[in-house]
Amino acid sequence: MNVGKLNNFKGIDLVKIAGEYGTPIYVYNLDKVKENYQKLFNSIPYENKKILFAMKSNFNAEILKTLHYLRCGIDAVSIEEVTYAIDLGFKSEDILFTGIGISDNDIRYCVSKGIIPNVGSVDLMKRISETYPGTSLSIRINPDFGHGHHEHVITGGPQSKFGIYESYLEEVKRISKKHDVKVVGIHFHIGSGILDFEVYLDAIKKILEISKMFKTIEFVDIGGGIGVPYKEGDPNFDLEKFGESVSVLMTEFSEMEGRNVSLFIEPGRFLVAESGVLLSRVVEIKSTPLYKFVIVDTGFNHLVRPVMYGSYHEIINLSRINSDKFEEVVVAGNLCESGDVFTRNEDGIVPRKLHEMRHGDIIGIFDAGAYGYSMASHYNLKKLPKEVVVKDGYYKLTDRAYLKYIL
Repeated sequence: MNVGKLNNFKGIDLVKIAGEYGTPIYVYNLDKVKENYQKLFNSIPYENKKILFAMKSNFNAEILKTLHYLRCGIDAVSIEEVTYAIDLGFKSEDILFTGIGISDNDIRYCVSKGIIPNVGSVDLMKRISETYPGTSLSIRINPDFGHGHHEHVITGGPQSKFGIYESYLEEVKRISKKHDVKVVGIHFHIGSGILDFEVYLDAIKKILEISKMFKTIEFVDIGGGIGVPYKEGDPNFDLEKFGESVSVLMTEFSEMEGRNVSLFIEPGRFLVAESGVLLSRVVEIKSTPLYKFVIVDTGFNHLVRPVMYGSYHEIINLSRINSDKFEEVVVAGNLCESGDVFTRNEDGIVPRKLHEMRHGDIIGIFDAGAYGYSMASHYNLKKLPKEVVVKDGYYKLTDRAYLKYIL
């Protein structure tokens, strides 16, 4: 058990927050979000750069406001995300819209707001070019390979629905010429949860080669996917080597092209995963011939990653952190589903040795700031958890500002 995860919430009384607001509840440390943003920004020496936050990972308004203050932009994948970002104060030029299954209304809205659409198919490019000749757009490339922590998050290669294959790029050039469309950006994203920076660099090198085909390029967007170490022993993504290598590649590319091309990067998980913890209460304890089950008052309706991907999240009994008594248990959720288990992998249940559990104890499920609340549902007609943000030692309950965009 890695109690070091508590360091991301140093000085924050999580048990007190759970007692004050009830459980289940998400807690986000805004200071950690700021720290990770600055760490990533400072690791890339290349000056002409911009970070775009992948909003799909977490759309908490206070997190978004914090990133806006830091001059971060937005990687949006739906018109609802675009609208939400604009309402929170992000400018159109700070938003890149990279959707899939784009409607004519989506296109019309983006064009009306001056937001660059990032196009992932020849079909979509034809529709935009024919309806809005003379417009500017970016194209998303499928570099013919992908990488990520699970097959469901790999977004490159022949099995992926994302991006335009290199073999179709001559058609892209033909369409852009015919309709006077300006290709101002090249984008790719190979997957999520990448810990090996060399794999990332291979994709960047390929995209920069492809970018030479388009002499109107103003930016190269290298997507996101930087992973975090969820489990003790997981490697850290080498930000320093990555940042230095990317900067060298971008500097060489800009010099070769004779213009100062911007670098965009779209982290989601890296900025917010470690900032979030899902607090829950032990509500029932029972045993079978195989396992001792500790059932808590949350489930995969609030954090779906374990059942969807077999993902590991550190779990700590915060009520007994100083205890010297441990037991092997299975931590399960309160949904009417056998798969609703937090201590598992892709193959099923994996018990863990945790501090002794008792009814009413508060547990923390850590590294839950990315793809936690944003993927939550009302399954079993359960309420969504509350959200609290902490900054400089002070905490407050946040409202659900996003509701008007989905109802």
